Amino acid sequence: MSEKFSNAGSADIVLALCAAIHESKDYLSEVDGAIGDGDHGVNMNKGFTLASQRIDASSSFSDALEVLADTLVDDIGGSMGPIYGTFFMSLSENLSSSDEINAKEFGNSLADAAQALEDLAGARPGDKTLVDVAVPASEAFQAAEQRGDGFSSCLSAMAEASEAGWKSTEGMQARLGRAARLGERSIGHLDAGATSCNVILQTMAKEISAKLQG
Repeated sequence: MSEKFSNAGSADIVLALCAAIHESKDYLSEVDGAIGDGDHGVNMNKGFTLASQRIDASSSFSDALEVLADTLVDDIGGSMGPIYGTFFMSLSENLSSSDEINAKEFGNSLADAAQALEDLAGARPGDKTLVDVAVPASEAFQAAEQRGDGFSSCLSAMAEASEAGWKSTEGMQARLGRAARLGERSIGHLDAGATSCNVILQTMAKEISAKLQG
């Protein structure tokens, strides 16, 4: 198993993210409907579908991430477009100079992207947002990499932490956004942004692992 994957020609990873959001769109809106506007799946699917139509399938991972980021910022309404756009643009910029992407490079880029997302969203872990997925997932990846685990094992650690972070939002009280108005009534429901973030990170882990297995 390889410990790195080629940046060139890896746009298929990003196209898989777009497909995963499309497949999850109804569930995302269902989750959002419990304590939000109920349109998270519709908005996310709009942006990711548009991006999939604009991405050159033969392009690099970082270039495809840039197209996705630009599309989300320009074509999704509300706060989620800029938030996710910032996340993917940070990943793209950090990885654009790499011909081959290894665990250390990916982990550092993921950490920067999670921090950028946290800063823009104005959220911290425990606020019942996608930060409750992105931050622990990033930290788990880096912890595994610093232990000397292989790239694939780091991705597994990321996926496990992402899933746990997503599920943890069910027991949290919302501190930000529309759901915060519900106070304690927001407890007992999953957060929609955390749900889509988990879909994205699970898919990314699966697709990059497949690249490593070659």
